[in-house]
Amino acid sequence: MEKTAEFYVVKRGDTLGEIAARHRVTLEQILAWNPEIEDPDVIFPDQRIRVAPPRTHGTYEPFPGADFFQSSVTSPIIEAMGYRLIEEGCSEYAAGPDSQWSEADRKSYARWQRKLGFQGHDADGTPGRKSWDKLRVPAVYA
Repeated sequence: MEKTAEFYVVKRGDTLGEIAARHRVTLEQILAWNPEIEDPDVIFPDQRIRVAPPRTHGTYEPFPGADFFQSSVTSPIIEAMGYRLIEEGCSEYAAGPDSQWSEADRKSYARWQRKLGFQGHDADGTPGRKSWDKLRVPAVYA
């Protein structure tokens, strides 16, 4: 099987070992690329797992796709995005960002989108590729 994606969405019954084998990587690599996984025996359906090394050609996180930004998602990418929004003067955080997507993230991102001149649906707080690329979220995976 050729690796075609950087991420895999967990399905019911999956194990990290099986996912690693399917993508021709080791369990240790999966754990290194997904530091938010504290227990390799505990994964959940619909969890998004990095199954390929991060791109090394840039210093910024690539756009993870609009579906990534849901309350069920916890990732250091979200926290890094939050700190960038604060740096850009677009904070709606009461206590600072964390790694789980929240309403404060959405409101802060909507401020960023409006700062860029987006309006209506394009400024709803869900990141899109254009606004994400302009935010330049630092790469969080080494």
